[in-house]
Amino acid sequence: MDQKPTEPQPPQNNWTKSLFVWVAIIFGMVLMVQILSGPTTEEQGQALPYSEFVAAVDEGKVKSVTMATTPNGNSQIAGTLDGDTKFTTTAPPDSDIGDRLVEQGVAVKVKQEESASMWQILLFNSLPFLLILGITFFVIRQMQKNAGGGAMGFGKSKAKLLSEAKGKVTFEDVAGIDEAREELQEIVEFLKDPGKFARLGGQIPKGALLVGSPGTGKTLLARAIAGEAGVPFFTISGSDFVEMFVGVGASRVRDMFEQAKKNSPCIVFIDEIDAVGRHRGAGLGNGNDEREQTLNQLLVEMDGFEANEGIIIIAATNRPDVLDPALLRPGRFDRQVVVPRPDIEGREKILLVHMRKVPLAPDVDARTIARGTPGFSGADLANLVNEAALMAARRGKRLVAMSEFEDAKDKVMMGAERRSMVMTEDEKKMTAYHEAGHAIVAVHEPASDPIHKATIIPRGRALGMVMRLPERDNYSYHRDKMHANMAVAMGGRVAEELIFGYDKVSSGASGDIQYATKLARDMVTQWGMSDEMGPIQYEEQQGETFLGYSQSQGMNVSQETAQKIDKEIRRLVEQGYDRAKQVLTDYSEELETLAQALLEYETLSGEEITTLLEGGNIDRGVPTGPSIPAAGSSIPKAKRPKPGGIGGPATA
Repeated sequence: MDQKPTEPQPPQNNWTKSLFVWVAIIFGMVLMVQILSGPTTEEQGQALPYSEFVAAVDEGKVKSVTMATTPNGNSQIAGTLDGDTKFTTTAPPDSDIGDRLVEQGVAVKVKQEESASMWQILLFNSLPFLLILGITFFVIRQMQKNAGGGAMGFGKSKAKLLSEAKGKVTFEDVAGIDEAREELQEIVEFLKDPGKFARLGGQIPKGALLVGSPGTGKTLLARAIAGEAGVPFFTISGSDFVEMFVGVGASRVRDMFEQAKKNSPCIVFIDEIDAVGRHRGAGLGNGNDEREQTLNQLLVEMDGFEANEGIIIIAATNRPDVLDPALLRPGRFDRQVVVPRPDIEGREKILLVHMRKVPLAPDVDARTIARGTPGFSGADLANLVNEAALMAARRGKRLVAMSEFEDAKDKVMMGAERRSMVMTEDEKKMTAYHEAGHAIVAVHEPASDPIHKATIIPRGRALGMVMRLPERDNYSYHRDKMHANMAVAMGGRVAEELIFGYDKVSSGASGDIQYATKLARDMVTQWGMSDEMGPIQYEEQQGETFLGYSQSQGMNVSQETAQKIDKEIRRLVEQGYDRAKQVLTDYSEELETLAQALLEYETLSGEEITTLLEGGNIDRGVPTGPSIPAAGSSIPKAKRPKPGGIGGPATA
């Protein structure tokens, strides 16, 4: 019989506890006031000197009195004079005032002053101590609660039982990663019907490791498993195990598996497991000792002497290369499910999932958007749909049209437009020729990707940009394309030299030079694309990458080899510079034509650039005219654009 996850406690419980604490505090304060105030007497009046009181008694002006003896022997007298005037006074010990009152016929009432009881005296004397003790206990309890859930719960697991009350996710909400979904769906089927696999001797896998770039949907897959399986689903982050005290993480691992055994069969999801599962022996210090002990306990619980039947561990990471080999072996994580970036079919399915909540105009085509977003992850596509919806709302539209999706795509890829940025005419002209140089080289390099858009409107940190998009998804990079990319990157710098002269070259090509140098270094040191250096890896990668360039940990080579590498990198970059210079020299008229068009229209699409270079005209009706204001306008804070295009001059 399947067990349903229990509902979490409602948030009203915390509010009720806080109310109870405040009521107790107020009650204690009232009690203390009552103790300090002592026993109450009758309502008192004005203070009357004793001599005047005796005179009033002798004159018969006193109607009634109440006498009470204090512990020091004095008599506390309260009474009423003629005219109902109330008074109080104090009589010394052994006075004959009582006899005088009786002789004058005054109504006398004698009241014995009550002394405080032993319990009142004890409570009164212990109040300061109890107050300090209560505050100390409250502070310590809060510290222990934040650290581990109570005075005796410092080593308790922080795993949370996922409830279906909040946004249940199923496999219908997961698109674009069909292979990963099928592998995990088999685990769900095993949990629902174990006999189907047990009849053929199959055993349920101990664990599955989800590997993929950030934003590809690893956590979403885990939530879908929770929604489909119908069994208890515990979720925890890898960083929740590690504390500054050695042994706490191992205790939490034990407690987590004890909770899981009580709810078996169940699924435990550990997000970002690389926080606790890194290679052992990689450092020194108590923090590392704590992490290694936590990892050792996790290894034992997953596959040790005591088998934990019915508990499936699902973990997610984007750094599988740093995980300990003992954690990845069969019997612990039997399956490593790669969650890649989606292809064009997957991107279309993901867009359709996210477009369900958005009112779409008839002209929206998910296939066209998917074709123009290569390399986007599921999170990027969700952000794209959200940006389009926000743009439509700002423009006062009731439906999200294709124009909003195109503008949102440009914003995500190239950064937000900075139309309020101050640019002089010379800077604008320099930017136009710089971007035209990139575009002309890209058009005449056969291996280069087609141009998506060229603009001289500042976006992000760049004053202009030429964005290129591949015609299809690329899973590897060829040598000819890398040389073409370096030539395109150098096109802006070369155009500035040819048009404005050697002394007028700006610092705007810094990003282009950085890109070309990084590409040349990878070709020489990692990809073996240098005839001089040969097919040898000189630089180690800092982790696995997914369709992108990885950062390196450094080179361990001799000084002579390092000098050869530097020379080879310079040769490749200068080769790209020469190729760009040759193209722009041969097609100088096209450079001039495209630069003037950018100055007039500011933004040109790839189709418009092709039409213009083939001798056609751009027909937009009324030209857009300049949109960048003159000096004096404010400059907004820039947003850093995502990589993928060739940027123009960067702002200082």
